[in-house]
Amino acid sequence: MSRKRILLFKILAIFFPVIVFILLECGLRLFGYGLDLGLFVDDPNHPGYLVMNQHTSKKYFAQQQNATIGNYESFRKQKAAGTFRIFVLGESTTIGYPYMHNGSFHRWLQYRLTHTFPEKEFEIINLSLTAVNSYTVLDFANQIIDYQPDAVMVYTGHNEYYGAMGVGSTSFAGWNPALIRFTIKTRNLRIIQFATNIFAKLKSSASTEKIDLRENLMKRMVSDQKIALNSEKFKQGISQFEANMTDLCKVFSNKNIPLFISTLVSNEKDLKPFISDPGNNSASANYQYQLGIESFKQNKFPEAEKYFVKAKELDLLRFRAPAAMNKILRGLSAKYPEVKLVDAEKVFRENSAHGMLGNETLLEHVHPNLFGYALLSDAFYQSLKNEKLISSDWKNEISFVELRNQMPITPVDSLKAVYEMMMLKEGWPFNEPMPAEIPHEKTIEEQLAGGLSVKQISWEGALSELLKVYLKENNLKGALQINEAFTLEFPLDPTFFMQAGMLSAGLNQNEKSIFYLKKAFAIQDNFKTAQTLFITLLKEDRPEEAVVYLNYAATHNESNFNMTELQNLVSEIISLKQRYQSDSSNINLSNQIALNYLKFANAKAAEKYINKTLQKDPANANALLLREKIKTI
Repeated sequence: MSRKRILLFKILAIFFPVIVFILLECGLRLFGYGLDLGLFVDDPNHPGYLVMNQHTSKKYFAQQQNATIGNYESFRKQKAAGTFRIFVLGESTTIGYPYMHNGSFHRWLQYRLTHTFPEKEFEIINLSLTAVNSYTVLDFANQIIDYQPDAVMVYTGHNEYYGAMGVGSTSFAGWNPALIRFTIKTRNLRIIQFATNIFAKLKSSASTEKIDLRENLMKRMVSDQKIALNSEKFKQGISQFEANMTDLCKVFSNKNIPLFISTLVSNEKDLKPFISDPGNNSASANYQYQLGIESFKQNKFPEAEKYFVKAKELDLLRFRAPAAMNKILRGLSAKYPEVKLVDAEKVFRENSAHGMLGNETLLEHVHPNLFGYALLSDAFYQSLKNEKLISSDWKNEISFVELRNQMPITPVDSLKAVYEMMMLKEGWPFNEPMPAEIPHEKTIEEQLAGGLSVKQISWEGALSELLKVYLKENNLKGALQINEAFTLEFPLDPTFFMQAGMLSAGLNQNEKSIFYLKKAFAIQDNFKTAQTLFITLLKEDRPEEAVVYLNYAATHNESNFNMTELQNLVSEIISLKQRYQSDSSNINLSNQIALNYLKFANAKAAEKYINKTLQKDPANANALLLREKIKTI
């Protein structure tokens, strides 16, 4: 054979496996084998929108039965001008377990930001997954940089050992971060999915141990229940966290995208260590915890805190992030200018008795209660405010107290979390017996929460049933709370915004009514919304805003009412108000504004200007006559 032929055969020999690999990959895709495991897919319910791929988690779980599903939160493929887009990354705490939906800190944040900046559009997309760790968070980070985030928020670390591909998990794939990242990337390939599925079936048929899906996910994910402090495996977990979080910071810093990373919070005071070395010595978590209890009883609080923290650090079952992780997070925020530290640990300690983390803010080991989730949202909110990313003007800021009073968390949400916690703690590693039920006639809220906690009914279904009951009972406050909850869950559906606006008006909460009606109109303009809006705005003496919706209603008139006279009156009121602003001592102007308002029975706005007149001239005959007219309306 000639040299050229020999060379050709060598080249073919080298590339033959590659060609076969490519042909197999193309063939599998052609015949529809496997899944698209990318982070986003088109939203089938909203053209032009993307949503988190419900299969994407399968990239990270060796045992596909353990793969978890994230939120269904749509956002535009092409970000609209003026929209502030935030992606949220993390694990079960970040997704809001056990409340989920509006219990999550990102929904508290969404509610507060939209009410602080009512004219601005916010897209806050929570991409968190239960039972994952920093490998998943980093992989998601690499995928979201092309979707124009204005900020990214991260709360992760508690699952570092037992989350998917963690060093102590059942899906452990090696301790080398680079190798694991490569493995994650290859799982997009259909041929790798095919090989993985074949291997899993062979392993399953050969093994006598079967995955018991009745066991909770915590137990199914744990392989090594004893990881001692500063052991080799402990250090591997710290190293993988530092490597992944460092690269995460680089990803966003290189693109000048603000990254908000939070320190981690876990129960120290009110949770006995899960697994402890035996004996009464400095290496025993139980011994240290008992010393903390005794010090606490003696009011030696600084000493008690040290013991509680030490007990948490010595706990062999690594379900709570060690202090080394918070140290890493603080160091990264100091190293990278685009990385902003959100010190949740500091905030939680400030809101806990004697600065010790316990049941005041946490439900069990790591998941906050509603107060805790509100605190976590406040920590991110204040960081956004300090960085002045959205605006330098936060004049409409609602306080933390107002947030807690207004946030639409329904009784079903709260009760569902209580029931779910009881079921969780009944299993491993808590092993706490279910408390005996006190016989009583269950309320509708208890019935629906019970069905929701055992997945007999969906969250939307439960709240829809409760809404029917509240409307039948004429419980407008409860009905409003549910509709507000639905606006957060379904921000593209104008129906819930419209209903929230109408119910707010029925409760004389006109500012809230205007807020929701404007949102409804922005999503889908129509006569009814415009009509309700201009009427409510005129009641609040805001004719300059009302005229836009009045003119729309006049153009799309669906009633027999002639709006020309009303349009003229409103134009005259606007003109009179402009004159009154520069001549506020002119009582003839204030009387004329009041009279014009009374011409279409707007008593509330009319009384405002009558009072202005009477403050300057208590005996003014025209103002007193107008006040008498109000009584007849």
